[in-house]
Amino acid sequence: MNTLYQLHYQVKRIAFFFYTLGFCTALVACKPAPSSDAAPAAPNILFIFADDMTYSAIHALGNTEVQTPHLDKLVKKGTTFTHAYNMGAWSGAVCMASRAMIISGRSVWNAHQRDKEWGQAQHIEKTWGTLLGNQGYSTYMSGKWHVKIPADTVFDSVRHVRPGMPYSTWDHGKMVQVFKDIAGGDTPIQEVMPLGYHRPVNEMDTAWSPADPRHGGYWEGGRHWSEVLRDDALGFIEMSKSGKQPFFMYLAFNAPHDPRQSPQAYLDLYPLSDISLPESWLPEYPYKDSIGNGYDLRDEALAPFPRTPYAIKKNIQEYYALITHLDHQIGMIMDKLEESGKLENTYILFTADHGLAMGRHGLMGKQSLFDHSIRAPFIIMGPEIPQNKKVAADIYIQDAMATSLELAGVAKPDYVEFNSVLKLAKDEKAESPYEAIYGAYINYQRMIRKDGYKLLVFPKLNKVLLFDMENDPEEMNNLADDNQHKETVRTLFRELIVLQAAMNDPLDLKPLQQKLHL
Repeated sequence: MNTLYQLHYQVKRIAFFFYTLGFCTALVACKPAPSSDAAPAAPNILFIFADDMTYSAIHALGNTEVQTPHLDKLVKKGTTFTHAYNMGAWSGAVCMASRAMIISGRSVWNAHQRDKEWGQAQHIEKTWGTLLGNQGYSTYMSGKWHVKIPADTVFDSVRHVRPGMPYSTWDHGKMVQVFKDIAGGDTPIQEVMPLGYHRPVNEMDTAWSPADPRHGGYWEGGRHWSEVLRDDALGFIEMSKSGKQPFFMYLAFNAPHDPRQSPQAYLDLYPLSDISLPESWLPEYPYKDSIGNGYDLRDEALAPFPRTPYAIKKNIQEYYALITHLDHQIGMIMDKLEESGKLENTYILFTADHGLAMGRHGLMGKQSLFDHSIRAPFIIMGPEIPQNKKVAADIYIQDAMATSLELAGVAKPDYVEFNSVLKLAKDEKAESPYEAIYGAYINYQRMIRKDGYKLLVFPKLNKVLLFDMENDPEEMNNLADDNQHKETVRTLFRELIVLQAAMNDPLDLKPLQQKLHL
């Protein structure tokens, strides 16, 4: 089916070429007078996608411990959306769901259905890359893909497609038994854990070195994956210097996803004495098993149970080092764009597929609906985009697709459920296109965020949590049992059920609503 689609697509492009050639010949024959009102060239679009990067991991946005000079430059020269959310996931691989949504334009459960149907030509033709390609864009992709549809059916040029995470030293096939051994076996954890998991136990635990290429991972092939992607991008920009087509580049870094490996020089930037514990740090989250974050979840097994201050600080050290290494690659790409003369007509969109806990609430991964795990940076820089502006309106990270379509002059198809945020960037009076933000994680968690409050629903616990996000952004003070907030809980729960219906959510919360008298 893909071959037939590609043949059909090429026939359309050839036909368009001859049509354009004949049209241009006619224009030359007519010899029109030069006009100063000629339409500007279509803008280039560079989409940079980080992996597992939480909203609070940029220096210019308030984190004084992490060093991100090039992302700081993006913040200064562009508009930052401070409350951008991933809608959720139908599996523990949250990044897979996030990427399926952003490529297809569909909300989480509709994207899940589309995820089962990839390969049919009518669906390939409706993806982000093909929508821009049909508009005359040269489309390019390199890096992490993690979507079931082949990347080369979505983009014209594809380089170094990477999996969700390296397989060289992180054997997924054996992990189920490993987790069973941890949870109930008598074998010491250190003997069953693959290198890099459940670490560090203490200061003497030095078996794992994130700067050692012998461990494979992101050093697989002898070069760091972020550096390979950078060189791919630099090569494409060089090639595009002489091209006439506008381009759409989709650059998806694996960083700062684990294994958090970077050269030693970047680790040296972060002495443990300079790293603080998160305000919401806990040794363990009390409901971890009932919300899908137990011992059997790979992300949670990266640090020891219970968490220790030393283990969390070491993990944060490696997280920050990899972010700074990522930032350096982004800086080189931006420099190349400027050198090529393309920067002035290029929009740069930077975001991540979701956030990451990194010790907050006693969690390590992204499989929760706390802000640290669903909220990511979202920055736009380019022509007529206000500089050094912060927008607090709630959006989804998947709005990047619809935003790029508006920038390219492509009408948003009816099936694209997300929205352009350009009006929010440019108009001080504009409001979020969403009355509320919805979130879901398998059948373990549901969330609604509205009017400054967030309601978290844990169906397997028969429990709800309510947070005042303006006064308690770290989500540490549960208000759900406070009598003065009962009506807020009731209202938000009912609105969540309405949102579920709009999202085709398969989880029925009405029995819980009745049980809790909401």
